[in-house]
Amino acid sequence: MNIPPRAGVGLKPQHYREILETVPDIGFFEVHAENYMGAGGPPHRYLRAIRELYPLSLHGVGLSIGAAGSLDQDHLRRLKDLIARYQPGLFSEHLAWSSHGEAFLNDLLPMPYTKETLRRIASHIDEVQETLGRQMLLENPSTYIAFAESTYAEPDFIAEVQQRTGCGLLLDVSNVHVASTNQQWDPFAYVDAYPLGAVQEIHLAGFTPETDEKQRPLLIDTHNRPVDPLVWQLYAYVIGKLGPMPTLIEWDADLPSWGELHAEAMRAEAHMTSHATPQEVRLAGTG
Repeated sequence: MNIPPRAGVGLKPQHYREILETVPDIGFFEVHAENYMGAGGPPHRYLRAIRELYPLSLHGVGLSIGAAGSLDQDHLRRLKDLIARYQPGLFSEHLAWSSHGEAFLNDLLPMPYTKETLRRIASHIDEVQETLGRQMLLENPSTYIAFAESTYAEPDFIAEVQQRTGCGLLLDVSNVHVASTNQQWDPFAYVDAYPLGAVQEIHLAGFTPETDEKQRPLLIDTHNRPVDPLVWQLYAYVIGKLGPMPTLIEWDADLPSWGELHAEAMRAEAHMTSHATPQEVRLAGTG
């Protein structure tokens, strides 16, 4: 099933039974690929039942697209098997690295935006798409620092990757807000510079506000609370440019009730039907 231009949520085991018992009105579900790479058991039983009712998007967190070394071939094979098993409407991964040699790190780490990095990431994406026999989406990262050796602005780097590989893009609006706050960028200018024509999915999530050693705002991408009002505003700006788009509510820690999670998804759907122009969104935010 294709992913409709509606809101979806990340599927969590805590909500399996309620979803199957109530069959709520929701656009789609998304799962982390690595949580379903085992051969069987209850996770697959529930996922198979939900997949029969709803479109599914698959989101990877372990391919380590930005790593200096080669892609893990066993991981790529298991990913291919999982995609063949569930036929998701979309498959996405992160612009990040999480492995070094045989060591795997429980984090999504940034990299400098240079010509060397560009060649490596493009080569890895080409390999993934050729192996899977389908297009992947690349997600923009949440970042906290900039590399002095970077020679591309992030939107320009992502645009170049997309042009070289033909991959699609997943625009994480919350990551744009987090990175823009942490690095003192203009988030609206980031969106204006982003290759929006290649975007096929959007992510929204909550973050934790902190401060750095100089008492400047520092946002941590924690996915453990509702979407912030400033992220909703930026999302409305994006939707004003793109129109309705598959939009995922990511909530991975301190999980709420199914009702609260579903309500967040309905807020996204309300934005998709508001018909506010980007100019009106920006003016509303400065009023």
